[in-house]
Amino acid sequence: MTLKFLVTNDDGIFANGVHSLVEVLRSFGEVYVVCPDQERSAISHAITLKAPLKANKVNFFNTTCPAWAVNGTPADCVKMAVEVILKEKPDYVISGINAGPNLGRDVFYSGTISAAVEGAMYQIPSMAVSLATMKKNADYSLVEPVAYDLFETLLQHKYAPDTVLNINLPYLTKEMVRGVSVTSLGMDVLRYQYVGLNDPHGYLCYWLKDNLVELPPHVEENDFHQLQNGSVTITPLQLNMTNAAMKSKMAKWFQEKAGTAPATR
Repeated sequence: MTLKFLVTNDDGIFANGVHSLVEVLRSFGEVYVVCPDQERSAISHAITLKAPLKANKVNFFNTTCPAWAVNGTPADCVKMAVEVILKEKPDYVISGINAGPNLGRDVFYSGTISAAVEGAMYQIPSMAVSLATMKKNADYSLVEPVAYDLFETLLQHKYAPDTVLNINLPYLTKEMVRGVSVTSLGMDVLRYQYVGLNDPHGYLCYWLKDNLVELPPHVEENDFHQLQNGSVTITPLQLNMTNAAMKSKMAKWFQEKAGTAPATR
């Protein structure tokens, strides 16, 4: 049976990263592209509620790959693809290749990851793939052999459909990559911070600065550390955010209160 892949991103349908991802995945099956019509970075899991959405079929990098541009968010793209555009549910949703890594706390802000999460909400095995470089002229073809080897392994194994794989590729050739590390999110790392500056009228305003390249070497075994060391990082993320231990603890608070409360008021 031929695998069917839905590819999306948050950088826009004509981003070089999505083109490279499609080129790799075409070796494994049929690929369909549904992406935002423009960049929608750091939009998290927003969906469009109060405006109409359109899906326009486009010529995708002069290939025969079926592709649609949607005037919405990455999550919109996955919802529309599954519910409206595609005739049948894809076997995988793969979001990327994103311009810049998604590490630690980034998972809460990233449109790339949120698109993959939306796929998992439909019980479709989903992955988010990001490239660890901020260069505007980054050569994504450099990491295509790395991505190919990665998918060759991942597609041979099954994992829970309510799990999203957050994948970060170092900006290195296949020969320089130091293996694959299945690791945890570095939630203690503060990557983005506000810096103050004056606007042309002299008023103080604030801008988020990405401190990734200035962060000191990390000693903890997390995604930041492993990516700095030149490894591909994979972090399995789960959809169910319920804190089971806290749920049980809180239930006891109210059970105890009910047990000690007077019978009448």
